[in-house]
Amino acid sequence: MGDLAVIRIGINPNIFSSGDFIISWHGFFTAIGILTVIIWARWQGRRNGIDDDTVYGTAIWAILGGIVGARLIHVLDFWDIYSQNPVAILRIWTGGIGLLGGIIGATLAGSIYAWRYRLPLGRMVDLLAPGLLIGQAIGRIGDIINGEHLATFTNKPWAFQYTNPESPGFGQNPMHPAVAYEMGLDALIFAITYWLIGRLRPDGMVFFVYLALYAAGRFFIQFLRRDAVWFAGLQEAHILALGLLFVAVVVLATRARYVSSASSAEASS
Repeated sequence: MGDLAVIRIGINPNIFSSGDFIISWHGFFTAIGILTVIIWARWQGRRNGIDDDTVYGTAIWAILGGIVGARLIHVLDFWDIYSQNPVAILRIWTGGIGLLGGIIGATLAGSIYAWRYRLPLGRMVDLLAPGLLIGQAIGRIGDIINGEHLATFTNKPWAFQYTNPESPGFGQNPMHPAVAYEMGLDALIFAITYWLIGRLRPDGMVFFVYLALYAAGRFFIQFLRRDAVWFAGLQEAHILALGLLFVAVVVLATRARYVSSASSAEASS
């Protein structure tokens, strides 16, 4: 296996460590991804007449909900490990999150905040959807460096093989770059959702397109991941993706309608 022409990654997954305190590349790029989403939200808010306080207030609650949801899903998926050391559940800076849980948590928390203060939730999440995809892709850079998500074997030249002894992927055969495939999916959905802004009614439908496309793509990419099987050959992420896809498709099928950009401009004038 060692003679295969593959992409070898030998970077230490930890940027800094002192005792139990560790800053991983995963945690670093997750923070950069979150910051990028906030910057995108502020930029889009200012372009569309949404004040900064509204953006920041919603962002804070969405981030907190996203962190809780992402960590909860990760812990549930690896409960056999965390049950032996419950304190490790709180060490989120070391890495270890479930992106689908983060999407669910952020959506619920941000929605509750927007409902409480009567904010234009649908319009806000439509504008935010493309930025979320940029943030997700940036966060996945840390996953690639760390090698946390093991995937099935491949001998293709774009396979990843981890050579740093500190990496969870060390000693594994060359594997599909499943996380990199997901980054490509993010780029595709970014282009689609950005183009759809102002072309789907009512407000909020672009966000549901984002949910539907990401959930569908993630469902199939997940078959390349070597995560724990939960039910009928499906992993935790499969089940969550199916749930998100079902909800998004039902909403889009019953509510969404396409309007031309010209019609949209006339309606808003």
